[in-house]
Amino acid sequence: MALQAASTTTDPPARATTPRRFRGERHLLPYLFIAPFFLVFGVFGLYPLLQTFWVSLHDWDRLAGAGEWVGLENFGRLLEDSDFYTATFNTLSIFVLSTAPQLLAALGVAWLLDRHLRAQSVWRALVLVPQYVSVVAVALVFSQLFGRDFGIVNWVLEGTGLIGDPVDWTADTWSSHLAISFMVMWRWTGYNALIYLAAMQAVPRDQYESAQIDGAGRLLTFRKVTLPAIRPTIVFTVVISTIGGLQLFAEPFLFDQQGNAEGGAEHQFQTLTLMLYKYGFINNDAGYASAVSWVLFLVIAVVAAVNFLLARRSERG
Repeated sequence: MALQAASTTTDPPARATTPRRFRGERHLLPYLFIAPFFLVFGVFGLYPLLQTFWVSLHDWDRLAGAGEWVGLENFGRLLEDSDFYTATFNTLSIFVLSTAPQLLAALGVAWLLDRHLRAQSVWRALVLVPQYVSVVAVALVFSQLFGRDFGIVNWVLEGTGLIGDPVDWTADTWSSHLAISFMVMWRWTGYNALIYLAAMQAVPRDQYESAQIDGAGRLLTFRKVTLPAIRPTIVFTVVISTIGGLQLFAEPFLFDQQGNAEGGAEHQFQTLTLMLYKYGFINNDAGYASAVSWVLFLVIAVVAAVNFLLARRSERG
């Protein structure tokens, strides 16, 4: 009896077993959690993308519906269209002129907001004011600021002696690109600054204390401590700004005084999205507009991939 009691006390406890049907549910549970994302992406992302490619292979009137199959004829027509190359150059030019200064200014604003300031919440709220204003109102205001005869910008430039005659900002390629770029920078600098600010506040404070002990100044600390710590956030904003900058539509559309999608008399600031809108919703040529949208999609993918690879290479270096 004693041996039997000892054997019963030394036996390991029985391991709880889970029924097989519950094991299957456990494996399926993560997929159920992520299923809504793939469902929404399939309906509102993948399907429109594939449908647009299908439309680009047809002579498709937006009002009459599908026409005859033309294969890659719309893409061939696009590559022979001089307006397409002009729109591509305008898109890349405005993107470079607006994105690089915008992100640099956002870094500077975030660095200032990260310091101990009075009424920090007020300053951070003021940074987001451009996001509260409608893009239509922004375009109207900037159109007046960059007006040829009564614009404040020309008045200031003439008063400082930088120009002799008033600049017609909508008539020339570079002047219109600069004006639109200022619109974009005004709208999005504060938004990116708050993203950078959130990343800066997540940097461990002991790194700053170590830099101060080593005698590093504010600028050296920002370059050696802050920038490496927020590099993933910088990569994120670069990619997002690339996607948004290459899809620019509202600012150049509203900047045109004629109120059409031509982007000026000589298409000097017509972007790819304006060209897409022109053929898709004014000329009702959905097939050609779909070809433009697919080329724009490829351009965005390539530029975003290049930005990402350059950022990763600089991180490794």
